[in-house]
Amino acid sequence: MFTGIIEEVGFVERCEDGHIMVRCATVMSDMTLGASIAVNGVCLTAVDLRHDGFSADLAQETLDRTNLGDLHPGDRVNLERPLQLQTRLSGHIVQGHVDGTGVLETRDAEGISVRAPKELDRFLVYKGSICLDGISLTIASVSEGLVRVAIIPHTWEATNLLNRKPGDRINIECDVIAKHVDKLLSLTQTAVHRD
Repeated sequence: MFTGIIEEVGFVERCEDGHIMVRCATVMSDMTLGASIAVNGVCLTAVDLRHDGFSADLAQETLDRTNLGDLHPGDRVNLERPLQLQTRLSGHIVQGHVDGTGVLETRDAEGISVRAPKELDRFLVYKGSICLDGISLTIASVSEGLVRVAIIPHTWEATNLLNRKPGDRINIECDVIAKHVDKLLSLTQTAVHRD
């Protein structure tokens, strides 16, 4: 489990053949073989640990559902270690299980707008939580699949958003609570229609 508060921006060393190598420092301080690590909001398992980075395998499901397959050497990626139970939950509950990708439509000094896939629309609400490329953000507005989030100066500086441009694919993880509520409501409605 993660919080969406980015700890470090790493650099892709290699991303090919279902394998990614990331150069970083901060998150390596207590990294252990097999530990979870969120890369652009995608929960991966760290292998091949070095003092200046790690590698991870990318399953086909991960490549199909996220933007990790779009990465090239030198690209910046958002990194976060898993939540420790004794720490504060500064963002929101993030699993690292990306629901799909959206397309960055606009970017300005105030924030960004991302076009989300239609099937995710029911989980997106005004002032609700959303995780974009692993960053815990609050939805400022949502209309017909266009999600707008405000970006504060710290977030611009501490994440890879400074390098993102219109047309880029962005990993989206919807709020897990919204997904559970949606399922419970659909089960309740199904039960009511059967009676």
